[in-house]
Amino acid sequence: MLMEDRFVSLKEASTWASNYLNKDIKISNISYLIQYGRIKKYGNNGKVLVSLRELKEYYDKTYKINQQKEENINWSLSFAEYSEAERTKHVHRIHPYKGKFIPQLVEYFLDSHTDSFKKEVYFKAGDIVLDPFCGSGTTLVQANELGIHAVGIDISQFNVMLSNVKVRKHDLTSIAKTIKKLTLKLENYQNNLNIKDFEEELQSKLKNFNDKYFPSPDFKRWILEGRIKEQEYGLEKEKEFLNIYNNLVNNYKIKIKQNNNETFLDLWYLDPVRKELDFLANEIKNISDQDIKEVLYIILSRTARSCRATTHSDLATLKEPVYTTYYCKKHRKICKPVFTISKWWQYYANDTLQRLAEFDKLRTNTFQICLAGDSRKIDIFTEVEKQNPRFAEILKKQKIRGIFTSPPYLGLIDYHEQHAYAYEIFGFERKDDLEIGSLSKGIGKRQKEAYIKDIAEVLINCKKYLQEDYNIFIVANDKYNLYPKIAELAGMKIVDEFKRPVLCRVEKNRDQLYSESIFHLKEK
Repeated sequence: MLMEDRFVSLKEASTWASNYLNKDIKISNISYLIQYGRIKKYGNNGKVLVSLRELKEYYDKTYKINQQKEENINWSLSFAEYSEAERTKHVHRIHPYKGKFIPQLVEYFLDSHTDSFKKEVYFKAGDIVLDPFCGSGTTLVQANELGIHAVGIDISQFNVMLSNVKVRKHDLTSIAKTIKKLTLKLENYQNNLNIKDFEEELQSKLKNFNDKYFPSPDFKRWILEGRIKEQEYGLEKEKEFLNIYNNLVNNYKIKIKQNNNETFLDLWYLDPVRKELDFLANEIKNISDQDIKEVLYIILSRTARSCRATTHSDLATLKEPVYTTYYCKKHRKICKPVFTISKWWQYYANDTLQRLAEFDKLRTNTFQICLAGDSRKIDIFTEVEKQNPRFAEILKKQKIRGIFTSPPYLGLIDYHEQHAYAYEIFGFERKDDLEIGSLSKGIGKRQKEAYIKDIAEVLINCKKYLQEDYNIFIVANDKYNLYPKIAELAGMKIVDEFKRPVLCRVEKNRDQLYSESIFHLKEK
């Protein structure tokens, strides 16, 4: 029997949902559901209302019913009560990265004070934790917050740089001054590209056109009421505005496509954007201070990602390059590709400085470092000593307490390829052939056997640097049941398995339950 519908405010919805699920559901969580179309937004005159019936149906589908189906799921590990801002706090969001776990998951297993659901404490302040698949450095950052030393290892030069920029102490004043100088140089360079006036007129004509044919929120309502067939109408108006766009391009003599399309940068960037990226990259390469250089590389890489010639709805997938204005399904109006990096460069520069400053207030006096290398054979003690002798002394004296990591999921991501633009801009060496379980290698029988062998070799190598009574936690979606064999080959045993629902996924169907395991391994 359906409950009688009632429309309530976001605050009332938050209170109702918290009581219904017996967990803290914040106003921001309800707003998140509206933003991503899980429930509808009602109300008028600026007052937002939601339907309790729709809210109940959503939670029944994603929590209650699924919880009954899979009773071994630990729902406290969903961390659904945290807002997106909390899941991407401070330095965790200085650059996008596919396949990273949220910081709250690391905190749960590393923090000795969050043990209300745990039977024992695994790490304490002063211990050392290892992440042999460091990725974007989440384990290192959270270890620092908790007063735990940490070593990361990654085969990707970009990942190593990103992780170390996150945890390193910076001279933010000097970085800010350098950014200001670079921004002025960029503005002077842009004056020769004839882009500013073109952009201003294009934006003005776009606004007038969208206000007339895609008024908000009326246009969305017309679609819901069936008064407009969105796809047909959008394509019709796209063609109509394309004439205006082409005339502006010709009038201002703007070169759109590059001469070549052989590399990632050739294909996925408009000519003016490519010129600006190359200009800033060359300026940054001439900076002598390595720390400042790497922070600026991260800002420029983040800028480059947002300036690719694609639609707003295809940022994660990159289907086909887009060199003209287009009907945008995400924003339901005519949108345009990016012609200049200025806006994103300045926004990300300010955001990065702010996030680094926020982390400075939380950081502890501990050591964290990410090493470049292959976790199957790297000599951790030797490599740390090369870069930080003081940390190496601690490392050799007390050894590593344990591991918290998330190896690549078999056949899911090509880790070098996701940052292809950065490798080309900065001239970094790619080592795709050393990736374990990459998407390009597939998921056949041979690939599964290789994956088992490779992960086991990582664990065997890392064991040499661990304390005797170590604890290893591996976050994995083990749908092929590979980890029992991996543990056996590594001379370990799985002593526990924590299954958590993954509810906050950007590119998946949120209405279907997706879970992953955290395997707890110890010596056999």
